Order: sequence, then C-alpha cells, then structure tokens
Amino acid sequence: MSGGTDGSPGPLHPDDPDADGGTASEASYRDNRQQLDQGLAVMGPVTGDITVLNGASLDEAATNEILQPRLREGPYPADDVHARLDGFVEPPTYAQCRKALDSHILLLRAGGGTGASTTAFALLAERYGADGITGLDSPDDLGRWRPRDGRGYLIQGLSPAAAASLGEVVLTALAGVLRRSGAHLVITVRAETALPADTVPWQVVHRPPSSAAVATRRLNTMVNARELRPEQCAVALRHLASADFSGYLHAHPLPGDGVEVAEGLRDFVLSGKSAATVLADLHTGSPAAARQALAEVCDRADSVSLMAAIALLSEQDRTVVEEFSAMLRPRLDERGGPAPVMAGPPEHPHGLGTAGEQPQQRRDILGPAFEDRLKAVDALLLPPRFEAAQRYPVQPVVFSGRHRSDVLLRCLWLDYEGMAALLWRTLEDLPHHPRMELSAGQTIGKVLAHATGPNTLRQLQSFAESQKRWQRRLVAYALGEMVQHSALTRAVRDQLRLWSRAASVPLRCTVAETCAGSYGLARPEAALKLLDAVLDKPDKELEVRLRTAVSFALSALLSESANHDLVLDRLREWQLAEPGTQRHALAAHAVTSMSLTAFPAPRAPAAPGVRRLRLADLIQDHFEQALDLVVTALDDPAVHTPVAAGLSLIENDPDPRHRAALTHFLVELAATARSHHGVRRFFLHRHRARAAASGEGFPS
Repeated sequence: MSGGTDGSPGPLHPDDPDADGGTASEASYRDNRQQLDQGLAVMGPVTGDITVLNGASLDEAATNEILQPRLREGPYPADDVHARLDGFVEPPTYAQCRKALDSHILLLRAGGGTGASTTAFALLAERYGADGITGLDSPDDLGRWRPRDGRGYLIQGLSPAAAASLGEVVLTALAGVLRRSGAHLVITVRAETALPADTVPWQVVHRPPSSAAVATRRLNTMVNARELRPEQCAVALRHLASADFSGYLHAHPLPGDGVEVAEGLRDFVLSGKSAATVLADLHTGSPAAARQALAEVCDRADSVSLMAAIALLSEQDRTVVEEFSAMLRPRLDERGGPAPVMAGPPEHPHGLGTAGEQPQQRRDILGPAFEDRLKAVDALLLPPRFEAAQRYPVQPVVFSGRHRSDVLLRCLWLDYEGMAALLWRTLEDLPHHPRMELSAGQTIGKVLAHATGPNTLRQLQSFAESQKRWQRRLVAYALGEMVQHSALTRAVRDQLRLWSRAASVPLRCTVAETCAGSYGLARPEAALKLLDAVLDKPDKELEVRLRTAVSFALSALLSESANHDLVLDRLREWQLAEPGTQRHALAAHAVTSMSLTAFPAPRAPAAPGVRRLRLADLIQDHFEQALDLVVTALDDPAVHTPVAAGLSLIENDPDPRHRAALTHFLVELAATARSHHGVRRFFLHRHRARAAASGEGFPS
C-alpha cells in the first residue's frame, strides 16, 4: 500500500459516510490532518500487523555526484583551462610547436604522461584565450571535418583510422579551411601511432619539461593560491634540492612525477611529516612496490582481503572497509584450497606425551585488531569527519602512498587469475553505503583503462543490467573514467550505443546514468542522441526508473549553460513525437514538472548544486525556446492544463523580473493564437477567469 506522491487525499466512494454527505465525520478530522510526501498515515488504534511500502523504489539509493570530464567534445570552460595551465612549464620544444602552429595545424607526437595535452591547451590559449578552445572527437576522416568558427580546436589522441587518412593533400586543404575561418587545430598523436611520411612538415616530437622544473613551478603557484606561505615554500624548495629528492626526480622524469613530489612536499611542511615519509609514500605508488606488497602477503587471506577493500573502496568509512574485507576473506581462503594437515608426534604409550612434543599452540579467536591490520598493510585511518551527504561522522581508510590504491588494485585485478571475478562477486553482495559506487566506480574505471581484450567492457555487463541503481551508477562512473583515455573512447561509445538500443530497461537506465556525468558533459550532443535512443522503444508506459534516469541526465547537462539550447531543442522534438510514445511521455513529464514546480521534480535525484529548471526561469533566460515549448504544450491535451496553471502561477511570482518577462511573453504567445487551438483555448479561459474575478463581466 502506498499513499499518493503529492500528499493529497484520494477521492471518496459515493456511499462512504465521509463523502459529501458525511459532514460530521469530516468535521471531526478537519483540523487534524497531515500532509505526506510518501507513505500512509493511520489515525486511531491498529490491531494486528500492518505493512507500509514507500512509494519510492527501494533500489534507487545511489550517489548523484557529477564528475567533471578531462576530455570534451565541445567548448572547454575557461575555469577548466585555467586549472589545467596552473603551474604550466614550457617544454623544450615549445617554440618549435608555436612556429609549426603558424601553419594552422600541429601534429604533436608524444608518449603517455609527458604533458602533451597541457602543452596543446597552452598553445591554443595563447591565441584564443582560455574560453576559446573546443575539443573534438577523433574523426575517421579528418579531411571531411570543418571548423564552425574561429577558435582553437583540439583532438587528443588521433585514432589509427584518422591517422591513416592524413597526408600532405588532406592537411594542406584543411589548413586552408582553418586559415579562412581564423581557426587553429592541434592534434596530439600517441608515439606508437603511425603517420604517413608526407605529414612530417606538420609534426613536432614533444619533449616534456623536467619533473624538477615542474615541481618547482608547482610549489611557487601554491604560494599564489595561498596553499603555502612564502616561508613554507622556501622550506619545501630546500628539500626539493636535496640529494634524496633530486635522485627521485632523476629516476622519475615525467611532469606528473614533479606534481606528485610538489604535493608531497606541501603535505610535509603543513603536517610535519618527515621527508623520509614523503619519499616512502612516493615509492609505494609504483607498480613494482604494489607487486612486492602483494607477494609479501600472498599466503594471508586477511591481509589480501583488507588491501583489496582499501584499494577498491578508498576513503570509505572503516565499517564499509571492514565489511567488504570480511566478506572477501573466506572467498580467498576457498581460492587457496584447504590448509595442509600437519602430522602430529606419536602418542606416548602411557598417555604422558613425548619428550620432544611441542606445547599446543593457542588459537587466536579474535585475530589482530583492525588498526594493527592496517599498519601491517601500510594503511591508516584518517581523522573522523562529517560529510554533507551523510547524517553521521565517517572515518576514512586510505593507503599511506598517494597512488598506491590505484596500482595495487590494478595488480590484483589484472595480474592474478580469477581475482577480478572474486572482487565483482564480493562487491555485488556488499550492502549499499553512501558514495561507495563513486569510489569503486572511479577505481575500477582506472583499472580497466589498463586492461586489454574484448573482456574489458564485458566485465561491466552484470552491474549495468542490475535492478539496483547504485550498481548502475558504479558502471556510469567507471565508463566516465575509461572514456577519458582516448584509446578507449570508441569502445565506450560503441558499447553505450549498443546498450541504448537494448530491450533491457536497466541497461538503458545505465546509459542514461552515464550521460548524467562526465561522459555527458564532455559530449552533450552524443549524450542527447543516446537519450533519444533510450526512449525509442514501443513499451506502452515509460518506467519510473527510466524516466528518472533520463531526467537526471538532462539536469546534469543543464548544469552547464552552453548545453541549455541543445537540451531545450531536444525536449521540443520529444514534445512533437506521437502521443503514447516514450519520447512524448518524457517531454510531457518535463514540461509539467517545470510548469508546476521544477524540472527535475523536487523529489527526483539531482546532483549537488545542479539547478532545477522552472518555467519562469525558462521564459526569462530562453525566451524563444520557451515560446516554442509552451505553444506546443498548450496544443497538447496531455499537458495543456498544467502549463496553463504554470503560466498563471508566474503572474504571482515574487520576482518582478519573472512577472515582467511573462508580460512580454504573453504578447508574443497571443500572436500565435490564430494558428494554434490550444493557445486560443488558454487565452479564452484566462479572459473568462479574469472577468469572473472582476465581477463586471469583462476583463479588469
């Protein structure tokens, strides 16, 4: 049994004594009513059992946080570009890159982790500013691509097919198009990608700046950002110049290594750690250190299970880590087989024992304490803290090394037979805890970015078609992480396209959940096409969970103003779909919600800080799209009444800007009345209502 979602009482039966004729009963309860969002209110004594089910689906608890993408197909926000270039050090080949880009095209060849993408952002920002850079997906045939306007364009990681299509003729023609448009194009090319020989004039082989220079620059920028005081920065720089840190940076020459050292030294001067601890933490984040750590505990299921729990669920509360570890441990014991049976000493004929018999070893029924186990695997408890999404304090568990979780889980997952399946099964059985899917999804995505073969994405299938939303969100976070790696972009895109056309509703929900995150923000047009495909099914009714997932995805896209026109245009297309289709049902739900309350609806999932769109906001900020949506909605019997009510509500809006915008809007709306029956109906009803309110038979 469930109560109505709007809290309003349901209709009474005509024969019910509490119907219109039963005034006594009604009067007795008139001043003792309660409004409920969901559930059932019971007044009076209850005998026996009563079962109440909330109207919300029990599997829908999940983290709604939206992560920002690193790779985008579309304009990069200026703040994002500024953050990328914070602490940028020009590489030795920077002047050569700048000169090559004078031809309007630069092919920047580089190895992974060398900072080529940051260099590309710096080159384009010099010419167009931080708000003038647009990311592109790697097309199979670059010769067919054309710039839309005079901006800086960036392709990160050229696909093999696109690389093979290049040549002197194609690049010369494309350079001419770019020159006429006032645009420039930078393409980063992985070192292992083959390019035709006649593309050499456009190529520059990237050489990264030294990690020591990057560390120095990063520490200095921390002073500007007020993360460090000048005297603290001076202490950090002195340690940076020491033999220990110089030797580490000499062995770790990539820019990211310099960033890690700078952040380690920042923690050193702020927390009072020893320099030796900082170096030890840096060393534990290497694959070699992870393999060594696992080899040392390979015969201890308790240690391996704890290390896996911390790596997979980094910064989760200790209770979550303990629970996962306890569930995984017996499975690891089974994987190792039965313990060897030791033959005991021969029994003494008189029952007195043998002279060489060892005292019987006591069985430790408690085992080591949790904090002792953490120390044994080089992990620690962070101080307890409160988080806004939770109503209780949490005490996160982490490894001491900054990147140890990532590399350790990667070794467990990819290098040990059967461990991936074992971790999946344990994670599936683990009860849901807040933000668990976020930490696990990101970590799994980082692991699978290093996997190979067709099973890379197949591993996600079980969770992707789960009935539990947190498992579908985990897949969304994992795919959002994987797609940041250009080598996997096409595979992820093809997988989502396949799932978006599946008969399975949970699979289509997973596609929508993936669009509600970094994938959607990076590729808004592609995300809207996926959402369109998700709704392209002949099902008679739009399932609540699918409607919720698509609405959440649209709200995520609406969190960036650059996507507003795309989303509103897509809603208009869905409005014009055949009544009875899922597209029309979703559009009707969205327009009704924004007219009466907001879209997504107040009780629907929304990411922290995401703006819920109201009709009043739409009229003020997107006048033309609002006019098209309202005209179409008023002509639609399914949504005419709520949209008409929404327009009336704006007349009493406390914001004078909304009321002023509505006055102009009604004038433009009236101009469409001749060709739209629904608009004429709205104004006729409005005229009669105002006349009745004035009591004079004509509008006041």
